[in-house]
Amino acid sequence: MSPQQPFQVAHALREAFRRGYGRSDLRADVLAGLVVGVVALPLSMALAIASGVPPQHGLYTAIVAGGLTALLGGSRVQVSGPTAAFVVLLAPVSARFGIAGLLVASVLAGLILVAMGLLRLGRLIQFMPYPVTTGFTAGIGLVIASLQIKDFFGLSPAPVGDEAGWLERMAALLRAAPSARAAELLVGLATLAVLVVWRRIRSRVPAPLVALAVGALVAWLVEQVSEGTIATLASRFGTPEAPAGIPGLPPLFRWPWSAPGPDGRPFVLSLATIEALLPSALAIAMLGAIESLLAAVVSDGMSGHKHDPDVELFALGTANVVAPFFGGFAATGAIARTATNVRAGARSPLAAVTHALFVLGAVVAFAPWLGHLPMASLAALLLMVAWNMAEVRHFARVVRTAPRSDTAVLVTCFALTVLFDMTIAVSVGVLLAALLFMHRMIEISGAELIGPGHPEHGQDLPPGLVVYDIGGPMFFGAAHKATSQLFSFDRKDVRLVLLDLEDVPAIDATGIVNLESAVERLQSGGVEVWLTGLQRQPREALERSGLLGRRTIQVHDAFDDALARARAHLAVERRPAPRLA
Repeated sequence: MSPQQPFQVAHALREAFRRGYGRSDLRADVLAGLVVGVVALPLSMALAIASGVPPQHGLYTAIVAGGLTALLGGSRVQVSGPTAAFVVLLAPVSARFGIAGLLVASVLAGLILVAMGLLRLGRLIQFMPYPVTTGFTAGIGLVIASLQIKDFFGLSPAPVGDEAGWLERMAALLRAAPSARAAELLVGLATLAVLVVWRRIRSRVPAPLVALAVGALVAWLVEQVSEGTIATLASRFGTPEAPAGIPGLPPLFRWPWSAPGPDGRPFVLSLATIEALLPSALAIAMLGAIESLLAAVVSDGMSGHKHDPDVELFALGTANVVAPFFGGFAATGAIARTATNVRAGARSPLAAVTHALFVLGAVVAFAPWLGHLPMASLAALLLMVAWNMAEVRHFARVVRTAPRSDTAVLVTCFALTVLFDMTIAVSVGVLLAALLFMHRMIEISGAELIGPGHPEHGQDLPPGLVVYDIGGPMFFGAAHKATSQLFSFDRKDVRLVLLDLEDVPAIDATGIVNLESAVERLQSGGVEVWLTGLQRQPREALERSGLLGRRTIQVHDAFDDALARARAHLAVERRPAPRLA
C-alpha cells in the first residue's frame, strides 16, 4: 500500500473476497486451520509456561490475538499467537510484576504497535541489520533451551532471585544436577526422539501431536512400573477450581490489572508502575513488529501473495490491546505456524481464524485430558523450537563467511541477548551496525584534485583552473574527508575551482556546513567557485541553505558545459598553471 492509498483495515480479508472466494477455498482454509490448531495447542501452553504464567494464558492468546489479527491484518495466510521469541522478554516481566504486569505490558505494547501502523512505519522494519536479527534470534534460542533444562531433566534447583542473570541460573542448574530424575528424562527423550524422527517422515499428522501422545503414554507406563510420579500440567498448575491445570472455560472478560501481581499479591496500577513497564512494552512492540513482518515476508515467498506491513502492525497492535482483557498476553506472527498454514493449503485469513476456533474448542472440551501432558514433554517441544530458532548451522556459516565487522555485530548481539537481555542486544547491535555502515561509507567516499598537470585528466584544463571531483555521500562521517584535499594546492596560481558533485547522491547538514566553509575560504583568497553535476537531493539541500543563491557562485548542470564556460572565462587573463601540493 503506497502512502497515497487509504489505510484499509482487514486488507488481506478484503483482498481474498474481492478476488473470489468459494466453497473449495473455505474447505481448504478449514482443513489448514485444523492442522495449525493442532500444532498451536501444545505450543501455546508450553510458551505460556516458559513465560512464567499458567498454560491457559497461552491458549487465550492464540484464541483472541490469533483470530483478531487474522481478521484485521494485512497478510493473507499468516498465523499469529504466542511465540518463542517473546519468552526472553515476558519471563522477566511476569517474575517481577506478576501476571497482571505481563498483561498490562502487553496492552502498552499493543498501543505502540497501533501507533506504528497508523504512522506507516511498517516498511522501516526492513532496515534492521541482518547480523542483529540473526544474533539476537540465536541468543533467544539458547535462552529458551536453557530454560527447559529443569523440566526436561526433572531437576530441583535452589531458588534464585528474579534479578539473577543467565550465568547464575545455569550455575544453579549445574549444582542441582544430582537431583535429576531418570523418569522425567526418559519421558523427555522419548518425546524429543519422536519430534526429530517424525519431521523426516512426510506425514500430514503434525509432529507435536504424535510426540506429545507418545510422551504421555511413556509417562503413564513409567508410573505403572514405578512408585514415582511424573510432573504434568495438572500436578504443576492444578487448583481445586481447575484440577486439570487448565480451566475448561473460554476466554472471559477481565480487567488486566485485576489479575494476580508478583508472588500472588494484588497488583497496584499506578503511573510509577506504567513507567516501570514502558521499557519492556517498547521492547515487546519492537520485537513483535520485527517478528511479525519477517513472518509475513516468509508467507509471501511461500504463497505468492503480498502483505501490507502497516495494516499488519495495526492489526497486531489491536490484538495485543484486546487479548489481555481476556487473559491473553503479547502475540506476534509465528513463522513456523505460518509455514505450516501455507503448506496445509491455506488461502485466506479464515484459516488462521479456524485455528483460533479449534484451540477454543479444545480448551472447552478437552481441558481434563490436556492436564495429563507431562512437563518433560512440553520441555522437549520447546527444545526443538529453540533449536529451529537458533539455526545453529546457519549461524556458524555466517560467522565463517561474513565480513569481520558483521561477524562482530552478530556475536555481540548473541552474547548480550544471553547474558543480559534482548533490549540491550538490539540497541547495541543497531548502534554498532550504524557505526560500521558509516565507516564503510567513509571508506568508499573520496575526492580527487585535478589540475593541468594531472597525468590522466589534466590535459584539457586551462591554466588557473582546477577540478575537484567528489564521490560518495557527503554526510557527517564523510564530509570532512571529502573536503580535506581541497586546499592542497597553491591558491595564488588558481583563479577558479570547479567542484564536480555528479557522484554525490546525498548531503546532510554537516556536509553543507563543510562545503560552505570550503567555499568561503576559497573565495576569501580570491578564488572563484563553480558547482556542476548536482543531483536532486544535494541541489534541494543547497538551495534551502542559500549557498546556490549567492551571486558569487555559478551552478552548471553538465560538466562539459561548465568546463567550456570556465575555459572562456579564464581566457581573458593567462596565469601560470597551479602547482599541486
